[in-house]
Amino acid sequence: MAPSKKDLCFRDLRNRILQLDLAPGADLDETSFSTHYGLSRTPLREVFQKLAGEGYLSIEPNRGAVVAAMDLDTMRRFFQTAPIIYAAVARLAAEQAIPAQIKALKDAQAHFMSARAASDNAALALWNHRFHEIIGEMATNPYLLPSLRRLLIDHTRMSHIFYRAKTAEDSIRVLRAAQQHDEMIEAFATHNAELAVELTLDHWALSRGEIEKYVWPDPLPETYMQPFSGDSQ
Repeated sequence: MAPSKKDLCFRDLRNRILQLDLAPGADLDETSFSTHYGLSRTPLREVFQKLAGEGYLSIEPNRGAVVAAMDLDTMRRFFQTAPIIYAAVARLAAEQAIPAQIKALKDAQAHFMSARAASDNAALALWNHRFHEIIGEMATNPYLLPSLRRLLIDHTRMSHIFYRAKTAEDSIRVLRAAQQHDEMIEAFATHNAELAVELTLDHWALSRGEIEKYVWPDPLPETYMQPFSGDSQ
């Protein structure tokens, strides 16, 4: 069955947010988006609500739909929380992976490699997003998956920096990221949970440094990078 206009609108808006075509903090005008997608106000608002439920948007009083922000506090929480969630997801995924999921992971990796060969940075970011989302699905944990998906929204938006290779060294890092994907697939396929966690954290570290330098060109206070332990009072 062909996807509905609402489904197409949801997918397109999601991708536009991930690709930074819709900038963090941008207001989404109902009138213009209704016209663009050929939807009336009610189904468009339903799309906005669904995107808000997944963390792509927020619905604010007297303002309406707003693309999820990426302010300093958001980034602090992201960098503190991401390795914890990624490691937990990787362990469970390795323990529970089934052949069909490994195939899906390999298919996503094939698309990722095609995007790399074409120097298509937007596609690289989107296929990397899907690769890690599949790992979350492999973990089969209803508590971790929503957290992972929310992390991936911001990680994907920031990853455009990583894939925008400007030097030979940058290109080598992107190549290494692709190689790590293959190594992770093998760890999941052989149910090697310890190796899967190790590779996942190495993969995170590879991109983290470059993203941090762009997001925070000046050194942060040490307290901003301490492990996340909830809100301080």
